[in-house]
Amino acid sequence: MTSGYDVLYIGGYTPGTGGSGAGLTVVRREESGILKALAESAAPGPSFLALHPRLPVLYAVLECEEGGVAAYSADPYGPGLLADGTSGGSYPCHLAVDPTGTWLAVTNYGDGTLAMYRLGSSGLFDGRPRLFPHRGHGPDPARQAEPHAHQAVFGPGRALHVTDLGTDEIRRYLLGTEPDLHPEGPVRLAPGSGPRHMAHREGRWYVAGELDGMIAVYDAEWRELGRTPASAAMGPNQVSHIEPSADGRHLYVANRGPDTIAVFEVDGEQESQSVGTGLSRVAEVGSGGLWPRHFAVAGDHMYVANQRSDAVATLLMRDGVPEPTGETFKVGSPSCVLAVAV
Repeated sequence: MTSGYDVLYIGGYTPGTGGSGAGLTVVRREESGILKALAESAAPGPSFLALHPRLPVLYAVLECEEGGVAAYSADPYGPGLLADGTSGGSYPCHLAVDPTGTWLAVTNYGDGTLAMYRLGSSGLFDGRPRLFPHRGHGPDPARQAEPHAHQAVFGPGRALHVTDLGTDEIRRYLLGTEPDLHPEGPVRLAPGSGPRHMAHREGRWYVAGELDGMIAVYDAEWRELGRTPASAAMGPNQVSHIEPSADGRHLYVANRGPDTIAVFEVDGEQESQSVGTGLSRVAEVGSGGLWPRHFAVAGDHMYVANQRSDAVATLLMRDGVPEPTGETFKVGSPSCVLAVAV
């Protein structure tokens, strides 16, 4: 075992936002393996969470039409509200803190607006956010009639990258004294792909397409190297979260519809490798529930937020591959889980 226990911060949808959750839930995995609830804090639709890189501050989007964002004390025995504010748009679905703890980026799915908050020395919001609205659409009239900013990723360098599911773009910004538009503009991806989440590792970008069920791989200059299905299962697949392993050997992908976690070996040499991607699918396992919205890895466990099962499932990591254990923690409409090995 790599840790005595793991602390999980779980966010999700509450009755006022289309779900059944209580708000923020904190869980501890004991050394014995038992999942124990530590605290609940009321919050309206905290559908995505992020931790400050140095300070005990937990951030949450409040996913409603008049979007909000809140900062809480990262106290496992009871997160307390420290500050709140506007998300700058409607239905915020993601937020991220830059590695220096200076900026908080909030993506609003509803109208596509990116909001950038400067953070003070205490980790709280320093004034009102700077807003970056967007225009455009994609070929899918039902899902791409307008911009839908979905995820913000800081780096490399001074850049901020934002997936836009509605316009099939990676929007780019530069961080200086104030954030500004990138002079080269957005990266245009395959029409109808619907980029949702992405990850960067060693000069490559991995982008999950929610609408086409594909993983697209790009080099550091955003030249497409190849594409591969995120799941080997037949039928519709709305890919959700994508994340590399800590050592960079594997790439994990959550598939909604098949309800699986797919595992790809990076730069693998198997015959199953998709041309140009450097990815070989080495496993695809059940997510432990229905509609895996998000997952997190801590030590030798993966925790999967299965939104439609009202539970977070525990998977055991063996040689980089998660294995279902049958262990779950019941929590209403989970959509995000942060795991910290202690």
